[in-house]
Amino acid sequence: MSFLAATLIPFYSEVALVGLLATGHDPWLLWLFASSGNTLGAVVNWLLGRYLLHFEYKRWFPFKISQLHRYQHWYQRFGVWSLLLSWLPAGGDALTFIAGIMRVRLWVFLILVGLGKSLRYALVIVVSDQIL
Repeated sequence: MSFLAATLIPFYSEVALVGLLATGHDPWLLWLFASSGNTLGAVVNWLLGRYLLHFEYKRWFPFKISQLHRYQHWYQRFGVWSLLLSWLPAGGDALTFIAGIMRVRLWVFLILVGLGKSLRYALVIVVSDQIL
């Protein structure tokens, strides 16, 4: 679920994570699988950005040209460090796609995106533990 949530498919894995926590699953394993899956899903976006940009004027392209240019400008302004925000529900997937377009090295991408997504899931687990 976390893998799908990181791709361009709209899905929220936090709901499933909280549900699994409520049923007594191990929080550390859930954190590991959610963080890994979400980071690997972001790699799909990175690959798509790296190889599918020449289709940007096709009808099925996942972003409008104006959105794409806005995200590229924002990315150029803040640089690779903006990938720490790839966990955001609005625009996070676009950042990972833009990182592919901008040819960010995969190892840099994995570290920054993995860190941001891992911290997000850790926060969800801690907050859920307080509520449940």
